[in-house]
Amino acid sequence: MGAQLREYRARIKSAQTMQKVTSAMELIATSRISKARRRMEESNPYARAVTQAVSAAATYADIDHVLLNEHADVRRAAIVVFTSDRGLNGAFSSGVLKEAEELARLLTDQGKEVTYFLVGRKAVGYFTFRSRSYEQEWTGTSEKPEFGTAREIGKALVERFTADHADGGVQEIHFIYNRFVNMVSQEPTTVRLLPLEVVEGDAEQSGMEDLFPLYDFEPDPATVLDALLPVYIEARLFNAMLHSAASEQAARQRAMKAASDNAQELVRDYTRLANNARQAEITQQISEIVSGADALAS
Repeated sequence: MGAQLREYRARIKSAQTMQKVTSAMELIATSRISKARRRMEESNPYARAVTQAVSAAATYADIDHVLLNEHADVRRAAIVVFTSDRGLNGAFSSGVLKEAEELARLLTDQGKEVTYFLVGRKAVGYFTFRSRSYEQEWTGTSEKPEFGTAREIGKALVERFTADHADGGVQEIHFIYNRFVNMVSQEPTTVRLLPLEVVEGDAEQSGMEDLFPLYDFEPDPATVLDALLPVYIEARLFNAMLHSAASEQAARQRAMKAASDNAQELVRDYTRLANNARQAEITQQISEIVSGADALAS
C-alpha cells in the first residue's frame, strides 16, 4: 500500500508541474493573440484593395501578360505551404499539411507535376522525415511575420513562374494557410496565386460596388501591370502569413487551455486514488492492531 501511495503522489506532483507549464504557455499565447489579430485586421483591407485594383487593371487592360495568361498545357504546379515553427498548437500544422496532400493528389490526377515551397519548421520536418523533396524553405518567422520574407517568397515564385518548363518553371502557383475566422475556428484554405484569379467575394466584403472603375494607363498597361503585380503577390502572401500567425496563437491558446484542464482532471483523479489508498492503509493498520490486541488478551 505504501508503494502505491508514493506512486500516486509522484503522479500528482508531475501533473501539477505540467499544469503550471501549460497555464503559463496559455497566458503567453493569450497576450500575443491581440497583437497578431490587430496586424492581420490592418492587413486585410490593403490585401483586398490590391486584389481589386489588379483585377480591374487586368480586366480593362486587354493585353497579354505572363502573370495573367492561363497556360494551355499545365505540366507543373507549385504549392506553398504555411505552417508553424513550433508545436503545442493542436492540429494547426497537420491540418494545413493534410490540405496540401489532398491538393497535390488532385493536381497529380490531372497530370501535373507538383513542387513544394515550405514556410515553417513543421513543414520542413514533415518533408524531411519522409525524405520528400522541396524547392525552398523559410523558417523562423511564423509567429512574427516579416514583410521581407513575403518579398523573398514572392520573388522566388515569380522567377519560377516566368521560367521555362525545362528550367524548372511552373505554370500554376497555389498556397495553403490557416485562415483566421475567430478564436475557436481556423480553416485551412487553398488559394491560387498565379495565374491571377479574380476573387468574386472581395468587393462585397470591402463594402464596394461590384463594378470596377475605368482606368487610364500611363505610360501603358504593360508597364502598370509589371509594377502592380509584384505588389499584389507580396500583399497576398504577407496577408496569408499574418492570418497564419494569428491562427497559430489562437490554436496554441486553445490547446494549452485543454492541456491545463486535462492536467487538473488528472490531479483530481490521482488525489482520489491516493486518498483511497491511504484510507485502505489506515484500515489495514487498525485491523492489525486490533488483531494483535485480541491475540494478547486471549
